[in-house]
Amino acid sequence: MCFLASVAVAGRWQATSREELERETERLRQENERLRRELERAEREREQIERERDRLREERDRLEKELEAARRAAKRQAAPFSKGAPSPCPRRPGRKPGRAYGPRAWRPVPPHVDEVVEVLPPAECATCGGVIGTERVNVQYQADLPPVRPHVTAFHVHVGRCRRCGRRVQGRDARQTSTATGAAASQVGPRALAWAAWLHTGLGVPFAKVATILRTGFGLTITAGGLVHALHRVGGRTAPTYDALVAVVRRSPVVAPDETGWKVGGRLWWLWVFVTRDVTVYAIQPGRGYAQAAAILGPRYGGIVVRDGWAPYRKLPQATHQTCLAHLLRRCHGLLDVAQRGAARFPHAVRRLLLAALAIRERRDAGELVGHGLAVAIGRLEACTDRLLAGRVTHPPNRRLLQHLRTERPALFTCLRHADVEATNWQAEQAIRPAVVTRKVCGGNRTPRGADTQQMVASVLRTCWQQQCDPLELLIALQRSRRPVVADLPLPDPAPP
Repeated sequence: MCFLASVAVAGRWQATSREELERETERLRQENERLRRELERAEREREQIERERDRLREERDRLEKELEAARRAAKRQAAPFSKGAPSPCPRRPGRKPGRAYGPRAWRPVPPHVDEVVEVLPPAECATCGGVIGTERVNVQYQADLPPVRPHVTAFHVHVGRCRRCGRRVQGRDARQTSTATGAAASQVGPRALAWAAWLHTGLGVPFAKVATILRTGFGLTITAGGLVHALHRVGGRTAPTYDALVAVVRRSPVVAPDETGWKVGGRLWWLWVFVTRDVTVYAIQPGRGYAQAAAILGPRYGGIVVRDGWAPYRKLPQATHQTCLAHLLRRCHGLLDVAQRGAARFPHAVRRLLLAALAIRERRDAGELVGHGLAVAIGRLEACTDRLLAGRVTHPPNRRLLQHLRTERPALFTCLRHADVEATNWQAEQAIRPAVVTRKVCGGNRTPRGADTQQMVASVLRTCWQQQCDPLELLIALQRSRRPVVADLPLPDPAPP
């Protein structure tokens, strides 16, 4: 009995050991499978890390080359600015052939002739010595500048005194710009100062070179310092006109603002520009925030502001906004230039939406989309935009673009509902370019008074350019007036928007 019991116990122990061995074998097999999967995953991660390492090395090498090229370009002595290497197949300059590109142009015949010169052929032929007979007469016109000599006017100002009250009284001619006599009796006339204002403020010529132009081209001698003081007087004469231009901007239904850096006394100020259909206003102010924008537009401006993405413009509570689509397209192109793999999908989608908006605008302006069809096209575009902005992106630059578009969403397609609203702020950017050229030459103004003169005269000159009127004659008339008055410009007076 004891032997049989021992055999039974040993059998049970062997069965238990065999089951435990099988379980242990299964556990080890599963553990081996798990380790194999982890090894494969680690191998894939290693390969991905190696690919990323190689990409970063290539990116580092590229950036090092670009940095070295930028450093060399900054130290180059001649012609530092360049748009890159020339095209291997440059286009032929000038007009393209064919009727589709317009008529060929040539200099027209002058409207008047001051002198006629008969140009006779030689009496004998230079080849054989024969007599020359006239067949026809061809006409050639030569327009040239006449020799310039300063026109000096001596005003004999008669001074009298009232026999009743004793007040001193003197006459004034309509051509005079001042009643000063004595040490200030010798003055520069209004036409010369109008030329100086146009050359310096309108074209960005420094004062010293303006003095050289007046001396060499017109025989008129004046120092650079004298020009500075004279232009301050011209600026004072334009002050009422400047205030009138600001009032027009505030009442305009659409305005395009922009701003750029400007130095005043070596400190950073900002040159603002506000462009409407009829007038342009420049303002040189010590800041770039809402207060400066509201100083010109007014805090309760209720028109449409066509602007870039600068945040202070959005603080105008009663205004409707149109953000510049060209800025957004350039931002998309910048992201696409450096995008890797999937990071390019979002800027591509944004670019397609913006181009679709511009296509709708062109079809509307051509008369192809009107009424209900236009409303349907805008609705579909806005629905696509909302679906795109409701998504999520992981690439940090794309996230910043997405957040910016969500903020600007109400201002994206205002131009599609208002035919008089541009899709970009090109008007403001074009108006600010002359000031940028002036900044490259002189850097800005030395004093706040110089900044005031700059903004007032520049506003008058740019408005004259918009309205295609003669700025020189306008400045001459302002200087000859007895007191500062508003210039004779067709300034609109629309109803408040």
